Amino acid sequence: MPKVLILCAHRQKRSPSQRYRFEQYLPFLQNHNFTFTFSYLLNEKDDIIFYGKGNIILKFLILLKSIFIRLKDERRFKNFDIIFIQRETLFIGTSYFEKKAFKSGAKVIFDFDDSIWFADTSPQNKKWEFIKKPQKFFKSVTYAHTVIAGNAYLQSKVLPYNKNTIVIPTTLNTAIHVLKPELRNKEYVTIGWSGSISTIKHFENIVPVLVQVANLYKNKVHFKIIGQINYTNNLLAVESVNWSEETEVNQLNTFDIGIMPLPNNEWAQGKCGLKGLSYMACGVATIMSNVGVNATIIQHGNNGFLANTEKDWLNYLIKLIDDKQLRQQLGEAGRQTVIDKYSLDANKDLYLNEFKRYK
Repeated sequence: MPKVLILCAHRQKRSPSQRYRFEQYLPFLQNHNFTFTFSYLLNEKDDIIFYGKGNIILKFLILLKSIFIRLKDERRFKNFDIIFIQRETLFIGTSYFEKKAFKSGAKVIFDFDDSIWFADTSPQNKKWEFIKKPQKFFKSVTYAHTVIAGNAYLQSKVLPYNKNTIVIPTTLNTAIHVLKPELRNKEYVTIGWSGSISTIKHFENIVPVLVQVANLYKNKVHFKIIGQINYTNNLLAVESVNWSEETEVNQLNTFDIGIMPLPNNEWAQGKCGLKGLSYMACGVATIMSNVGVNATIIQHGNNGFLANTEKDWLNYLIKLIDDKQLRQQLGEAGRQTVIDKYSLDANKDLYLNEFKRYK
């Protein structure tokens, strides 16, 4: 049975990137005789400290501990057939362990989503982002036998450094992300956004439009954020709830309209559309910024809307608020798009084929 060592940042079920990029494939791969060993950097206690405010000394000690975790891993690299690296082996700016894995005799698969060669540090750790040296990414991918990119734009950035780069989109398990229209409120239309505190700035960029919507419709519309329960906005009344794996699908199903605003920049070009796909998988009518892979996911007017300007956002929100049948139509078409192209079932054999290459 081929043995696989997974090097990642977080414990299982903690990180959306890990859950949707590879964790959900593990039972399928295990059924094909692959065995997996996890090595992650942050336990639950360290996680809270590392992404919280202050605690500079404790954060330094966590970084130091992460180096010792990887030094321990290095001693056992040779015992594995495949070493699977998700995004990076360390939070600091070195590709040392990627290089050691590559030279160990094991085959290395490097998986990533997002334009991770840019610094996009959590707000609590912004002043320390120089430690990360995200440009190390371009060296790290040279130490892989296969690189798996989340979309064609990301692939294009890696190909000059590693020709063995393929695309497997970020996917959802459509047996878990299901449509539950009974959870939607009949008294008002809920416009929802889901994401981490580090990306709340993208939601806030569209708040002026949402304020116009609130002024037009008063108590006929409701705004909801899935992420952190303590989030508030001075310009807009929002309901904020914590994200959890157990409640995510039910919370998404309270949305009538899901929004995914993004800036039109190189960082956003690398996004894999997971936020929008999660809405679509739950049959929620979706509006996404016309940026990057979003334009591939959305066939404008058929399974969602693509917005370029604030005027677009306002027009499409009004159109969907006023037309329940259109919301249902786009929601159903969006879910079918996920099933056909962005689901676990539609892509699982692509992962299996890469792992089989190195059995």
